[in-house]
Amino acid sequence: MSALMLSRPIATSMPSPARQTHWDIFCNVIDNFGDIGVCWRLARQLATEHDLAVRLWVDELAAFQWICPEIDPHLALQNACGVEVLRWDADSPDVIPGDVVIEAFACHLPERFIEAMAVRNLTPIWINLDYLSAEAWVSGCHALPSPHPRLPLIKYFFFPGFIETTGGLLRENDLEIRRSSFHAADFWRELGLLPPADDTLTVSLFAYENPAIADLLEIWANGKVSICCLAPVTRTLGSIEAFVGRPLQAGEMASRGKLEIRMLPFVAQPDYDRLLWSCDINFVRGEDSFVRAQWAAKPMVWQIYPQNDDAHRDKLNAFLDLYCVNLPQAAAAAVRSIFSGWNGGPRISSDIWSQWMDNLPNISKHAIDWENKLKKQQDLCSSLVRFCRSKL
Repeated sequence: MSALMLSRPIATSMPSPARQTHWDIFCNVIDNFGDIGVCWRLARQLATEHDLAVRLWVDELAAFQWICPEIDPHLALQNACGVEVLRWDADSPDVIPGDVVIEAFACHLPERFIEAMAVRNLTPIWINLDYLSAEAWVSGCHALPSPHPRLPLIKYFFFPGFIETTGGLLRENDLEIRRSSFHAADFWRELGLLPPADDTLTVSLFAYENPAIADLLEIWANGKVSICCLAPVTRTLGSIEAFVGRPLQAGEMASRGKLEIRMLPFVAQPDYDRLLWSCDINFVRGEDSFVRAQWAAKPMVWQIYPQNDDAHRDKLNAFLDLYCVNLPQAAAAAVRSIFSGWNGGPRISSDIWSQWMDNLPNISKHAIDWENKLKKQQDLCSSLVRFCRSKL
């Protein structure tokens, strides 16, 4: 193993809550934005709210730049929002591991880094931060230890979740204050757009490639309600261009029937929150935008990240079972129908959309109630800090 270098001083004695500790977070970008979205929120919150020194290792800095424009994808080492960001590749520098090491979403730490963890005077707390799931087995596995087969190291599995027996969800301390002081008119002005008319339903569209997009756009165009669809330029672009019959780029609009589509530039994380707050309904994908939609307290439709052998359907159904508990029967049926159609089930029809719209008042109220329930849990970042301090 090569000699170790330090990019900052690393603690070598027993840390205490009163003294700053050092954390490493490793992120392997898989679906462009979901993994790095979660890791970046976590890293910022650890640094700003808990006064921790954080190194964030990212293997795709170009993807990172989309959600954090100040990132330079050509730099191997840089600082953003108080977080030290390092490019993670074969040429990454050897460093002494921090007091806490987070392996986000089972991304597999470099072997030389694991060996360096094993020879530290104070063994680091090793966390596998797993994917968010509402499945029943998660509570039983949360915080379980897993000894390394040959080194004196223990990895702990840490699961985000929707109930008290999990790690909770990422939520900044000032999130509710920022949302309550938000004015949509200011956001529209910053985008250089006129706000939609008062009788227009405003919908954000953030999705993976999805054949249901074409169905939904046709239904909206031929419906009775005026709809303004705000679509950041992402993987939905091909379906939207096919619908309007011409190429589109950020800043352009297209209309058909009752539907107006506004193409937006891809926005940084703080602005994405504001986009969600501006809309009546939010179509979201993956994990990061899914969680932010719940904190927006607005009706949402989630496209879960597809997995082999349709394993994602169990996760989707587990969430719906939890989410729909306090919904009236008709509203719960409407939610299940549109979630199913949006995730490869029976095609979304005008009847399914009408059912959703008929129940929208109850669905809207439930979104607020659900958010109020979730925020009673400790947030994921604070849960992680508390857990790791208990082990140091």
